[in-house]
Amino acid sequence: MIRVLFVCLGNICRSPMAEAVFREMVRKERLSDKIEVDSGGTGGWHVGEKPHHGTREVLKRENIPYDGIVARQVQREDWDEFDYIIAMDDENIDSLHRIRKKENGPVIAKLMDFVENPLEPNVPDPYYTGKFDYTYQLISEGCRHLLQRIKEDHSLT
Repeated sequence: MIRVLFVCLGNICRSPMAEAVFREMVRKERLSDKIEVDSGGTGGWHVGEKPHHGTREVLKRENIPYDGIVARQVQREDWDEFDYIIAMDDENIDSLHRIRKKENGPVIAKLMDFVENPLEPNVPDPYYTGKFDYTYQLISEGCRHLLQRIKEDHSLT
């Protein structure tokens, strides 16, 4: 099983949106038996909360299920459990490296690193910008490219 963890600051806006979007893409590709998806936050302020209403509204409009997604904080053990830890921005990457450094561990990268010539190198936090539709646009593009990369790297069809 290939395991992917999406990470943002509080795990209520960007990373749960990425989790839901990516999970739906995986389902549509009939790869749910090969790829597992989760999300977490570098901070613990929102642990146990459901996704932000702005994230839920976008996902609902796009007919993407988000049932069962609740905020959790990234743990050191995640490096042993996941093959890919995908952050939304540079700050998240820095926080991940402070939580745990591990040689020969999972792929740790930003979501937009998988997009050739991305609109932005980071996915801005809609908690502060209010731009949930723009966040969805960036996340959707990044998730498409990430899934393609995983399929290529693991010879999945």
